[in-house]
Amino acid sequence: MTRIVGVLLAAGAGRRMGGPKALVDGADGLPWAVSASRALSAGGCDEVVVVLGAGAAQAGRLLADEPVRTVVADDWASGLAASLRTGLTAAAATGAEAALVHLVDLPDVGAAVVRRVADRSAPDALARASYAVGPGHPVLLGRSHWAAVMTASDGDRGAAGYLARHDVELVDCADLATGIDHDAPEVDAHAQHPR
Repeated sequence: MTRIVGVLLAAGAGRRMGGPKALVDGADGLPWAVSASRALSAGGCDEVVVVLGAGAAQAGRLLADEPVRTVVADDWASGLAASLRTGLTAAAATGAEAALVHLVDLPDVGAAVVRRVADRSAPDALARASYAVGPGHPVLLGRSHWAAVMTASDGDRGAAGYLARHDVELVDCADLATGIDHDAPEVDAHAQHPR
C-alpha cells in the first residue's frame, strides 16, 4: 500500500476574508485548519503536514492537540508556490510515496473526497478532484513528480502549470462537494471572521 502524506496549504493572509483563513471558524465551529487537517487524516492520509505563514503562531496553537506536523513557509507572502514547496519538502522527510495537497479554504471538501482521490495513490500518480465547477483540490502528486513540481511552481499558481502539461486523472467528486474556495466572508454565510 502506498504511504500518503496530506499537505494542507494554510499560509495565506486571507486579505479578502479579513484575516488568515486557517483561523476562520466554519459552520461546525471548528477552525478551517483543524477541520481540513482532520479530513485529510480521516480520508486515508498516513500523516498530515500543515503549512502555515500568516497567523502561524495562532494557527499553531489551534493545531497543538491535532496529530499533525506544522511547518512555516517563511516566504509565504510570495504566493501559493512558496507554501507548496515548503509542504513538499516536509513531505519528503516522511518517507511517503505520494502527497495529497489540499487547500484550507475548501470547507465542504471532507474525508469522502480525500478518500476517493487518495485511492489513486501511487509513486507516479497525478490525479485531482473534479467538481461541477471543474478541476480542483485535493491534488494527488506521486513522489516521482515532487521535484519537478517544486521547480515549476511559481507565484500564486502552485502546481497549475505543471499539471496543465501532464496527463492528470480527474476524479469526479461532484456528488460529494462543490469544491468552491471561500475567499471572502460573503461566499460562506457560516464563516466567522478569524479569531
